[in-house]
Amino acid sequence: MKSTFTTVDILAIVSELRKSILGLRVIQVYDIDSKTYLIKLQKPDHKSVLLLESGSRIHTTEYEWPKSPAPSGFAMKLRKHLRNKRIENIQQLGVDRIIDLTFGSGEAEHHVILELYDRGNIVLTNNNYDILNILRPRKEGEDVRYAVHETYPVDRFRKAKEVPSIQNLKEVLSASKENTPLKKILNPLLDCGGGVLDHHLLEAGFPIGAKFGKHLKAEDDLSQLHLAVSKAQSTVTQWDANAESQGYIIKKVEERKKGDGTSEEVHIYQEFIPLLFTQHKEHSYEKFDSFNKACDEFFSKMEAVKIDQKAMHQEREALKKLENVKKDHERRLQELMNNQKNNIVRGQLIELNKDLVDGAILVVRSAVANQIDWRQIEELLAEAQAQGDAVAQSIKQLKLKTNTIVLSLGDPFDRDEDDMFLDSDEEREEGCDSNKMRPMAVEIDLDLSAMANARKYFDQKRQAAKKEQKTISASEKALQSAEKKTRQTLKEVAAITNINKARKVHWFEKFLWFISSENYLVIAGRDSQMNEMVVKRHLRPRDAYVHADLHGAASVIIKNPSGNEIPPKTLHEAGIMALCYSRAWDEKVVTSAWWVWGDQVSKTAPTGEYLTTGAFMVRGKKTFLPPSHLVYGFGFLFRLEEDSIARHEGERKVRTLENDDLKESLRNLSINAEEDIDIPLDEKDDDSSEMKSIDESPTTLDVGKESEEEMPKNTDEKELVEFPDTVVEMTHITGDQFALRPRTVSVTSQHSQHSEGVDEGESIVFLGDNQPVLLSKTKNKESKQSKGKVKNKQNQENKEDKQNLQKEQMNEDASKGTVALKRGQKGKMKKMKKYRDQDEEEREMRMQLLQSAGTSKDNKKGSKSGKKSTDSEPRGKQQSNAKGNIQKPTTQPKTDTTDLDTPQIKQEADKDEEEEEETEKVADDLNIINALTALPVSEDELLYAIPVCAPYVAMTNYKFKVKLTPGPGKKGKACKTALALFLGDKTITGREKDLLRAIRDQDLARNLPGKVKVSAPNITKIKK
Repeated sequence: MKSTFTTVDILAIVSELRKSILGLRVIQVYDIDSKTYLIKLQKPDHKSVLLLESGSRIHTTEYEWPKSPAPSGFAMKLRKHLRNKRIENIQQLGVDRIIDLTFGSGEAEHHVILELYDRGNIVLTNNNYDILNILRPRKEGEDVRYAVHETYPVDRFRKAKEVPSIQNLKEVLSASKENTPLKKILNPLLDCGGGVLDHHLLEAGFPIGAKFGKHLKAEDDLSQLHLAVSKAQSTVTQWDANAESQGYIIKKVEERKKGDGTSEEVHIYQEFIPLLFTQHKEHSYEKFDSFNKACDEFFSKMEAVKIDQKAMHQEREALKKLENVKKDHERRLQELMNNQKNNIVRGQLIELNKDLVDGAILVVRSAVANQIDWRQIEELLAEAQAQGDAVAQSIKQLKLKTNTIVLSLGDPFDRDEDDMFLDSDEEREEGCDSNKMRPMAVEIDLDLSAMANARKYFDQKRQAAKKEQKTISASEKALQSAEKKTRQTLKEVAAITNINKARKVHWFEKFLWFISSENYLVIAGRDSQMNEMVVKRHLRPRDAYVHADLHGAASVIIKNPSGNEIPPKTLHEAGIMALCYSRAWDEKVVTSAWWVWGDQVSKTAPTGEYLTTGAFMVRGKKTFLPPSHLVYGFGFLFRLEEDSIARHEGERKVRTLENDDLKESLRNLSINAEEDIDIPLDEKDDDSSEMKSIDESPTTLDVGKESEEEMPKNTDEKELVEFPDTVVEMTHITGDQFALRPRTVSVTSQHSQHSEGVDEGESIVFLGDNQPVLLSKTKNKESKQSKGKVKNKQNQENKEDKQNLQKEQMNEDASKGTVALKRGQKGKMKKMKKYRDQDEEEREMRMQLLQSAGTSKDNKKGSKSGKKSTDSEPRGKQQSNAKGNIQKPTTQPKTDTTDLDTPQIKQEADKDEEEEEETEKVADDLNIINALTALPVSEDELLYAIPVCAPYVAMTNYKFKVKLTPGPGKKGKACKTALALFLGDKTITGREKDLLRAIRDQDLARNLPGKVKVSAPNITKIKK
């Protein structure tokens, strides 16, 4: 598979990049890994991302590449010198695989030089090509050094070579050996590369892989060869004059067998080219509008292609093992059959040559019995064979060490030489076996007679026959087992391949993380840089910041999207996490952690001081958590399909039901500060009916009755202490109707003027510490000057009360989820809550201060009807107008402004929009968390598994879990032991096994605190 750019590729990509990204300004620089960097470019109507990989490629990309959690030093240097500068030029240095990108102009000019040959390099220089930073410092010879403060040698690039003449071609070919490929001979003379040269050689009539001496000779006409070489070199020298290049990806189609025995076609990317060469026209290929898009597609799918190639390799290995098993069984059966046949023939030959065999046994026995030396026996045997002795001629070998001899025996009753050798090996292979016995070498035991030796061979034949039957019966089972294992392997490979392709890396996985037992996402940084990122990017004011009471511990954040109080159990689990990811784990120290709200943490240091990376200032009170033991856990979470999420709803939640009931009752007992209750007092029936309507209201449940019973009794101060934050005021409306106004007091609480020891012009105010303070009430006396003004205010209050009642009911319904809020209503509800304690006078004063007093409802009505506009204005305003404070209508523009026109409300609207965006992010986080389960059931459809490390108390409901404590064990071995334990569980399903096997080894041990000891039931069996 092609993985680097050639010279022609660089010509094509540079030409396209000049048209697409010149003039764009650098916004940011990111690093994907130590060799790959992203440069984000932008201008008002266009955005682009340029990808640079040292030694490999350069192109723009439309895909989302995973960025490093914290920028590297080289990326920071690029940011410092390139940010906010425009790309002024892109050029290739000669015909070398080196690209020079120019950023900025004049003295602020900087260059990024990308080397795409050998191991590659990325160099940052100034306008004089002095190296400011380099990715890979190196030396080239003794004179040239590529290092910081050195000058990059841009004048050392290679220029394009001249086209060789026919005479030069003859000289080169004459000096070459025969059967050398033409491409190998011509390539050093050109700059175009092998692909372009093959293309033009094919067009000139030479076959693929043409060789010198076979397809071309030195004395032949070289005009066609010279024409092909000229065209190939002109591809490099005259690239700009050629037509615009397009992108092509050459594919290789391979068959891939599935677990069920069927096969499918898999397209494997082979290479990317800017021109469709002749040698690739018969292959499968994909065409793109530009070479840049082809490169982006090729490299973005490279990981998936590697997964497919690895899967196909594993499948081939599995099928190869199955074939080897089959061949081995066939070989064994054939050997047993041949052994039986040979043993029968040997036994029969011994029986037919009984006298000859007994004579040979007797001669050798007598020689050995006479203690003749073995070498002398061999000499005597050779003399007898020379004399033509029949017994001696039948003896082919003496094996006196094993007390055996080898005789050459044949059928004594058939001496026809033509038939003796008829049954040759070739004829036997063709199936032409002769019925006559061929001469055969038979091993004879000297301790046995001829007939005993024959019986021995017949016994061996019977034993081989029994073994053959056993082998046949066992082979069927063995083949079935091998086929089953192969199918299982193919199925696992396909499952793992699909899982790896579908696996989505969540944003919080780059941090240390877990999900608490009450469904709160808890994240922490792995190092100081990640601690900085966690706090700056993900800490919100209502999130909790947890830290161990040790220096250098991880910064732990509890994501609290609801903004409510965080349960103590979650805080305790986060505290354990903070302790385990500190030096307390290695030192085995039991200590405690503390937590604060997110708005107490800042990066602002006191005057004259500074904060290092990962350090923060905490202002205010710290809440310390109880000391905890260092007990952590390792387990797995499974990603559910959308249809299976509802089955696990409420799996992780706060388990205190009594607190839920108490909160519900407190919510029903809460009193709205702006709500007035009108109660007619003339008849009991009316009173009771009104009270029923009050009881039905969700915001004033049981409070109306209580206020009705308390008010006539003139409750004393002791009774008011029971509800110190509630004051009920009764106001006469008209006739027999009175208005009860319950008012919630957060900072101050007022009592009636009829309290003991208080004058009529004074009131008692409590500042939150139950200590009464006397305040004058002269302003209230001045506000009761005229009866007409009171009636107008009462009418306005009645209208406001009805509107507020409707708003509060909508708010209450929305909080309970009974009303689906439309777009923008959420922000309005927040503003209504914020300004509910504000009366009309205060609003007008604020509007005057902001110089944007909006028109009131009465003024709007007056402007519509044109009548009695001055009657609806407050009397104080009329008096001010009479004093000459009225602005002329001609100078005051006619505007119908609303509250959103004020700067304050605009800022609040912007905040509301940000809060809505943040709410969407929070909703996504919650969706991700809710889609992860630790307790899958058989009906669930699981997508993939995620390894997780969490406090062991938070893993109560996990199906797969082990306990981790400080110990001597290594991370990798501990995870493999735990995985083997999980895979051996009797309750595990096939899908869960596939998901656990698909997890890479480097992902298993990422989040372990350190060296550990693994504890679990039956763990000793796995360790053995």
